[in-house]
Parts: sequence; structure tokens; C-alpha cells
Amino acid sequence: MAKFYSSLKIRRDAVIAVLCGGMSSEREVSLRSGKNCYEALLRLGFKNTCLIDADRNIAAKLAEKGTEIAFIALHGKYGEDGCIQGLLDILEIPYTGSGVKASAICIDKDFTKRIMQTQGIPVISSIMINTLADLEDKKSDLSYPLMVKPVSEGSSIGMSKVDTPEELEEAVQLSLKYDSHIMLEKFLKGKSVTIGVLDIDEKTIATPILELRSKTGWYDYEAKYTAGLSEFILPAEINDDMTKYTRELAIKAHKAAKAGGMSRIDFIVTEDEAYLLEINTIPGMTDLSDLPAQAKTMGIEYDELVEIILNSSAYRPFFNKNLLQN
Repeated sequence: MAKFYSSLKIRRDAVIAVLCGGMSSEREVSLRSGKNCYEALLRLGFKNTCLIDADRNIAAKLAEKGTEIAFIALHGKYGEDGCIQGLLDILEIPYTGSGVKASAICIDKDFTKRIMQTQGIPVISSIMINTLADLEDKKSDLSYPLMVKPVSEGSSIGMSKVDTPEELEEAVQLSLKYDSHIMLEKFLKGKSVTIGVLDIDEKTIATPILELRSKTGWYDYEAKYTAGLSEFILPAEINDDMTKYTRELAIKAHKAAKAGGMSRIDFIVTEDEAYLLEINTIPGMTDLSDLPAQAKTMGIEYDELVEIILNSSAYRPFFNKNLLQN
């Protein structure tokens, strides 16, 4: 099996801050991702690594630690939407993953779809609303079942599958607790799959496709983070032509969004098409997360994956080349 080593080697004495927790609804998942990445960096020999809970005093915390590289393990608002990336740019601290623009685009499912459509990447039809009053105006355009989604949340938080018109208002009210912009998306029956994308040096690669079979009816928050409620089919049970096509779409989408370092891209795959749902620029790194499982099938163990992600910081502005081993 091929190995995917980066030619970059960051000095083991670099001061690295793993940023996790934060202020989003995905805080608990982020704490788990951050702890795992922190422990991996220590195992790799990065002895000056610290773990920081990214609250409103994050700038002071980074300065206090003398941070040279930020390893971002934040999910959702303020961490995956360009906010922390913008702050780090101002502080001239290089960081892992995507920059401000790609982060801000990809956190928004509607903007992501609009950009993907310009690139000929298939997406599922949807309608945007902001209020319950908007919903009244759109009801005649809806068909069931459909998905109700806060446009800028992750981990399926605030999301519902709606089978009848009677269920719709309650689902929208739930989503409005998390976001003022709500997506009403046609429910498409097919295989729920996800593909990791990694930038290693100048090469962009796609992981094997992971098929997700939930025991809760669809891949909701409970199914994602409760052991035993989801079945991972890896590689996905999809024919060779569709597998090749969907992996190519994932790389195309990653590049179209100008994502950097890594991403995880979700699709619904039918018999004859693959429809992009969203791009996650900071995939989960918990024990139950998709990207580590996908990478492992390629021969990339967890610690090696963490180092690949760390090395993406070398392509950010303000990276000090003295942080590289000679």
C-alpha cells in the first residue's frame, strides 16, 4: 500500500497551540477532536504543544504561550467559518487548513451550492427562508419528504427530516434556534457517503468513499456521535465507475472552494448521479469520526494524519521557514 508522506518536516520544538472547544453548538465534539490531536502531536514528539480552549480571550492565550503554529480543531461557528482564521491572520500566526474565504464559503451550505453549480457539480434543489412568514410564501413550492437545515451549522445540529406538511413548522422553529437562514432541501433517496480530501505537498488526493448507514433513519447528530448507531461501509458499496466519478467530484469541489490542507465532502449517491451536500473544512477527529477511518484504509494512521494536517500550516501566510527542519 502506498505511503503518503509529506516532504515537509516541522521542527519538533515548534510551539504549537491546538485550538478546540470554542463557542459553537459543536463545542463538545471539538473538545474531543482537540484532545485527540493534542495527544497525537505529543506522541509525534512535538513537545511544546499545548491545548487551548478558544474563548473570547483567545488572542491573549495565544500570545501568552508564544504560539508559532495554530492547529485548528474547532468545529462550527467562530472556528470553521473564517472568524478564527481572520484573527490568526491579524496576529500573523500560521494555522492549519483553509483560509478565511474558503472557510466562510463552505460553512454556508447555500453559498457552497451556488459555487458548485458554476463548476457543473450536481447539487440538490433547495429553497432558503429566514422567518416563519417566509415559510408561508414558500409552502406551495414544497414537496415531501424534505430536509430542514440551519444553513451554517454542522454535525446535523438543528436539522430535521420532514415527511408531512404538519411537521414542517416545528422543524423550522428548531432550525431557527441555531441560524437565521434556513434551507429547505428536497430529500433524495440514495446512499449517504463522505469523502476525505487531503493536500500533501502539491498533490491533492481523495480518500476511499465511506458509506454511512444510520440506525436512526438518517445520519443525524445522535447517529454520528453515539457508538453503535451507525454502520460504516468502507469502501462504499458503489460500482467502480460511480466511485471514480464521485472521488473526482470531491477533488474538484475542494479546489473550487479553494479549501486547503484537508476537507471532508458529503454526497448523496443515486444510481446515476452524485449530489454534493456540503464541504466540511475542519473534519472531526474523534474516535468515531469519518476522516481518520477513511485515511486508515489508505495506510495513513491517526498520528500520521495529524502530521499531514499540521504540515498544511506551512502554506499559510506568515509561516516562518525557520520552523522547518533543515
